Amino acid sequence: MAKTLAEFNPRPYMELAIEEMRKSQNEPRDDGKVPPQVGAILVMPNGDVHRAYRGELRDGDHAEYTLLERKLAHMKLDEGILFTTLEPCVKRSNPKVACCKRTSKARIKTVYVGIEDPDPTVDGKGIEHLIESGATVVMFDSDLQKQIREANKEFLDQAVERKSAPAPAEKSRPMEQSANKGFGDLSAEALQRFIIDARLNYRIEDQSFQQYLIDLGALVKDSGTDEPRATMAGILLFGFEPRLLYKQASLHAHIKYPDGRVEQTDFDGPLVLIPEQIEAWLKKVLPVYKDTSSFKRADIMDFPIEVLREAVINAIVHRDYNIEGAKAYLEIDSEKIVVKSPGGPLPVITLDQLNTFSAPSISRNPIITYVFGKMDYVEEKGFGMQSLKSLNSTYDLPLPEYTYNDPFLTLTFPRNMEAVKSVSAAPGIKSLTEEEIKGYEFIKASGSVSRSDYEKEFGLLRKSAERQIKRLVDLSLIVKEGGSKNTVYKAVPIKSDEQK
Repeated sequence: MAKTLAEFNPRPYMELAIEEMRKSQNEPRDDGKVPPQVGAILVMPNGDVHRAYRGELRDGDHAEYTLLERKLAHMKLDEGILFTTLEPCVKRSNPKVACCKRTSKARIKTVYVGIEDPDPTVDGKGIEHLIESGATVVMFDSDLQKQIREANKEFLDQAVERKSAPAPAEKSRPMEQSANKGFGDLSAEALQRFIIDARLNYRIEDQSFQQYLIDLGALVKDSGTDEPRATMAGILLFGFEPRLLYKQASLHAHIKYPDGRVEQTDFDGPLVLIPEQIEAWLKKVLPVYKDTSSFKRADIMDFPIEVLREAVINAIVHRDYNIEGAKAYLEIDSEKIVVKSPGGPLPVITLDQLNTFSAPSISRNPIITYVFGKMDYVEEKGFGMQSLKSLNSTYDLPLPEYTYNDPFLTLTFPRNMEAVKSVSAAPGIKSLTEEEIKGYEFIKASGSVSRSDYEKEFGLLRKSAERQIKRLVDLSLIVKEGGSKNTVYKAVPIKSDEQK
C-alpha cells in the first residue's frame, strides 16, 4: 500500500468494513435498546489488513476498541488508515474511553467514516474531535452509506428518539449553548407547526414537551435558573424574531423580471416556518404555462418547484450560522436561479463531490437537520444530490453548479441549455453547441462514461461520438482516464475563484 492518499483506492476497504459490520453480535439488553452494527478495518502501509466488528470478542465491546486495544495494542498504528462504518463515539462511562479518543491517541491520521452518529446532540462530534486532533476524515461513498443505514434502521430509529443530553465534560457547539432567552421567547406558531408536522404527542404547555426540547438541544438547563433557556438552535428554529439575536439569520430573495422590475423579500422568522413561505413566494413569482399534452390541462411551473425548494431548504439547514453579517440569498433572473449559502463545504466534502452529485451525507447543524427531517422537509441528511441530478434526466434541464467564494457556497441553476454558456464557471463552455452541452452534462451527471455509453445515450455513430468527446477533452471540460480497453471520461472539477 505504498501509495499517496490521492492514489489510494479506499472503496474495497469501505466494502470490507461493511462486511465486518454485518457480523456484529448484539449483546443481551433488558432496556430494549438496539445496539448498532459496526465494522472497523485498519490498513497498514505494508498492505496488512486488520478487522473487527462490534461484540466480536466480548458482549458490548465497540468495534474500534476491539481492533485498536484488544487486537493491536502491541503495534504502532500511526501510519495506518482506519475505516469504521459508524462515527466513533464521543462519550463513555468512566473508566471507558471514547472511540474517537482511542483513535487520536493511536495517532491515526486518516479515518474513513461510514455515517454520523444519529443522536442530534452527539452527531458530528466524533468527527470534529478527529479533525481537531489533526486527522484527515473522509466519508464513505453515498451508496455505501445507504447500505449502512439500511442495516442499522432499528438502531437509527431509536437513537434519534433517545433522550441523550450531551455529557457535561464534553464541549458543546455554539448551536447548543444558551442564548439567554427562555421558553416564553419561542413562537407558539412555530412550536405548534413542529408538533403537528413531526407528529409529536405533546401540547406546547406540557412539561414533557419542554423536556423533549431539552433532549433535542433546543433548550438547556442553566445552573441557577428554574426555567430552561433557549439555545442558539432553539432561537433559530422556533424564536419569535431570531434576527434580534442573530442578525445573519435571514434569507433574502429577489427576482429581476425581463422588463427590469424587481421584487424582493426577506424571510427572517423561525426556520420551521420558512419552507412553506418560500414555496408560496416561488409559486407567485415564477411563470406558469398550460400543459396541453392531455385532455386535462394542468398548470406547469417554468422551473421544477420541488428542486428549488429542496435547494433552498438545504441552504437553510447546512449553512454556517456563525458567520456574522452573512445572510443566505435566493436570486432569480431570466437566465439563472442562484442559491447562496454562508459557509464553505465541510472538510469531509469537496466541490468535486458536489458537482458530480456524489457528496456523502453529513450535517453542519445536526439539531436543525433533525428537526427538518422530523417535519419531512428533508428526506434524509445531505445536499439533495439525487434531486439536483434529476434536472437533466427528468426535466431535460441543465445541471446546476456549485462554486465557493468565501464566505458563500453558491449553487447556480441555468434556466435553459443556452443559458449554460453565460452562467457556467467551466472554462471553454461558451464555444459549445447545444448538442455538445448536452454531452458534457451527460458525462458530468454520470460520473464516468465510456465512448460506447456516449454513443448509446445520444444515438450517435462511433466517429460522431469520438469527435464530440475529443472536442470536450480539447476544451479541458472532460478528462480521459484508464487504458485503451477501459477508457472512460470524467468531467474536470470546476474550480472556485480562489483556486484559479
